[in-house]
Amino acid sequence: MDRFAHRSTPEDITADVVIAGGGIAGLSCAAWLAADCGLRVVLVEKDNQLGGRAASWLDPTTGDAVDIGPHVITSEHRNFLALLERLGTAGQLQWQPDPLITLLDGGRQLRMHAPRWPPPLHGLPNLPNALRCMSWRDLMSNMSVAWTAARLDERQTLALDDLDAESYLRLHGVSGRSIDWFWRSSMLALLNVPLAECSAAAVMRVFRLMLGRSGYCFGFPKVALADLFAPGCRRAVEAGGGQVHTSCAARSLLATAGGAFEGMLLEDGRIVRARAGVLALPPQALAALAGDAAGAASDCFANGALFKPCAYVSTMLWFDDKLTPERFWARVWAEGDLNTDFYDLSNIRPQRPRTGSLIAANAIHADEAWTWSDARLVAQTRRELAEFAPAAAGALLRHSRVHRIPMAVPCPAPGTERLRPAASTAVQGLWLAGDWTATGLPCSMESAARSGALAAEHVAAAFGRGLRHALPAPSVQWPIAALTHSGSRR
Repeated sequence: MDRFAHRSTPEDITADVVIAGGGIAGLSCAAWLAADCGLRVVLVEKDNQLGGRAASWLDPTTGDAVDIGPHVITSEHRNFLALLERLGTAGQLQWQPDPLITLLDGGRQLRMHAPRWPPPLHGLPNLPNALRCMSWRDLMSNMSVAWTAARLDERQTLALDDLDAESYLRLHGVSGRSIDWFWRSSMLALLNVPLAECSAAAVMRVFRLMLGRSGYCFGFPKVALADLFAPGCRRAVEAGGGQVHTSCAARSLLATAGGAFEGMLLEDGRIVRARAGVLALPPQALAALAGDAAGAASDCFANGALFKPCAYVSTMLWFDDKLTPERFWARVWAEGDLNTDFYDLSNIRPQRPRTGSLIAANAIHADEAWTWSDARLVAQTRRELAEFAPAAAGALLRHSRVHRIPMAVPCPAPGTERLRPAASTAVQGLWLAGDWTATGLPCSMESAARSGALAAEHVAAAFGRGLRHALPAPSVQWPIAALTHSGSRR
C-alpha cells in the first residue's frame, strides 16, 4: 500500500491501543486495559452493534430481547464470569445446579446429574439412565479411551490432532451404539461439528475434563446475552478517555519502516495511530488486514483461512400457551434430527410474561438445513419440540423467527488445534485475541474471554504495566490428576 495515503488528517485518531473487533474477546481486552491500566483504547467494530457472535437485539415484532442464538454458560466459564463480576452483571445469570440437563431420547426424558463427588464417581448417578439406552458391553467399550484420556497431557493431546475423532474412538474399540448415544450427542453440542469432521485432540481435551471434574452446572442469562458484557465494557473504555465505534471496519494495518505496528486504516479513510494493536477478529478476516505489515505478519495470518466456519440455525417460536416448566433440554443424536438444544426463555427471563412460552432451538453444523425455507425449519422445530412438550402440537404459534448464523465457531477440524496461534505475533506491537486462539479451551465465550485477558496482559506489559487477569483453563481433579501426571512421565 502507498504510504503517501497514510498522511495524518484532522479526522485521524490517536490512542494508546486500537482494537479491531467488538465481540467478547475485543471488549474484554479493551475493558481490562482501560479500567486497570489507564490506557486510552479505541475499539472499532464493523457491525452496527457490539457483541460479535454473542450479539443481541430486540425482535421488531414482539419487542423481546433475542440473541443471535441461545447460549448456555457453565460454572467453569471462570474468565467470562470474572469479567461479569467486574462489570456488576454476574447476578443476571440463572443457575441450574440440578439436573445438569434433561435429555430426550426416543420419547424418554432422562435427567442427568453432575454431583460434587470425586471424579470419576460423579458419573455414577447417571449410570441407570445410560443403561436404559445401551448395554453394559457398550458402556464398558469406553474404558480404553477413558483410561487414555485420564493420562493425556496437553502435548500428548495435540499429538492426536491429525486424527478425526470418530476413527480414533473406533480404534479404541468404542462400540457403535456408544458412539451414537453419547459421543455424537455430547461432542456436537460442545464442539459444534460431527465426530468424523472433528479433531481427536479437541474431543479428548473436552472428554478429559468431563471425566476429571465434578460439580459443574449450567447457567442462563436472565437478560439479553450481550447486555451482560457489551454496555459495561463500553462504559469502561469511555470512562478511560477511549472511544468505541460501531459500523466502523478496519481496512488494513499500518507499520513503520522497521515493521513495527503503528496503527490501523479504517474503511472510512481515517487512521487510528496507536503504539499497540489487537486483532480480535474471526480467523478468516486476518489476511485482508495485513497492509503495511504484510511481510512481518505473513506467518501469523497465513493459517487463518484454514479455520472453516461452523454454520448453525437458531429458530425462535412464540406460543400463547405455557408448554413446559423446563428451562433447557437437549435431544440425543438421531439420524434426521434438526435441532440439538432447546430453551424456554419464559422460564429464564423474569421480565417476560409467564403466560406463554418463548422457545429457542439450535441446529448446530446446519449445512443441509441452511438452505431450507423458514417455514420448513419452523415446522420441523415444532415437531421436535412436541416430542418433549406435547402441548406444542396444538398450541397457538403467535410468531416465529429464524436466524441463520454463518459462523457459530471455527470448526475444530483435524489439524487445526495445532494451528491455533498464541496472542503474540511476529509484528512488534500487535497481538491477537479470539476464541480460536491458543487458550487451551474449546472455541466458546469462555475461550474468547480468556483470550481477551491474555492479550490485555501482553499489551499492558508492553507499556510497562502489570496486569494479571487471565485465569487458567480448568484442570482435572484428584484422583484423575494423579493419572494424568503419571501418563505424562512415560
